[in-house]
Amino acid sequence: MKLRIGTRGSRLALVQARHVAASLEARGHETELVIISTKGDRVTDRPFSAIGPPGVFVREIETALLEERIEVAVHSYKDLPTASPDGLVVAAVPERVDPADVLVLDAGGDGLDGLPAGAVVGTSSSRRAALVRDARPDLRTEGLRGNVPTRLRKCREEPYDAIVLAAAGVDRLRADGLEMIEGQQLVRLPPDTFVPAPSQGALALQVKAGTPAGEAVAELDDPAVRVAVAAERAVLAALEGGCDAAIGAWCHATDEGFALIAAFGTDDGVRRARAEGDDLASLVASVVEALR
Repeated sequence: MKLRIGTRGSRLALVQARHVAASLEARGHETELVIISTKGDRVTDRPFSAIGPPGVFVREIETALLEERIEVAVHSYKDLPTASPDGLVVAAVPERVDPADVLVLDAGGDGLDGLPAGAVVGTSSSRRAALVRDARPDLRTEGLRGNVPTRLRKCREEPYDAIVLAAAGVDRLRADGLEMIEGQQLVRLPPDTFVPAPSQGALALQVKAGTPAGEAVAELDDPAVRVAVAAERAVLAALEGGCDAAIGAWCHATDEGFALIAAFGTDDGVRRARAEGDDLASLVASVVEALR
């Protein structure tokens, strides 16, 4: 069948959409990419909290789905609010890539511990800012907007000693040919302490409920990723956080079942919780109760 795939126009978004398109074409479907500009793409001089309610990178794409101008939307799952509009569903969560964050250093070093006292770390994420301050209260965080190449350039040209990015985005772009700026170094931040955003590293393939497109993209679903990401997003929803809330959650498989690690940035610092077992609903409830 012919599937029009809605995506943002950034290089990373296009890399992700093309990957999904190639997977669908390998299964016999015809695809067409439809680039849709979102408010989050157009407004780059303000923090996310000042632009509007959660979903600044997805609302226009979801509208296109509801109006049947596209059949499939490809989102970075962490950009999606915890509840989809009536009539839309996430039909598939494909294989996940690295959920961690990375620290980009312009002059080398060994991570947050190696930054000089008073160093400036660029990020517009309230979660990342809270975790940076928790690890190093002496560091300063400053807002940083733009796509990945723009942020890498700003790290070099503006007064940042380091910036924080999602490992998934950097890895996907480097696989697509993006070269790091000379001298910049990447240091992976351990997700068990620098807890990622819920569903970071995962894609969400959203469709209009009850359409043939849902059956087509369901072939790309990874059930293990879906359940882990669902647990992370359940923590986010229970704490009533939006996509820019200072909430981190990471769920991964263990020999005994799953481990769910979460962090919640507040005015008093970062609260942390961890639970392990084979009942994800119980793990979510335990972590949420501890964070509250």
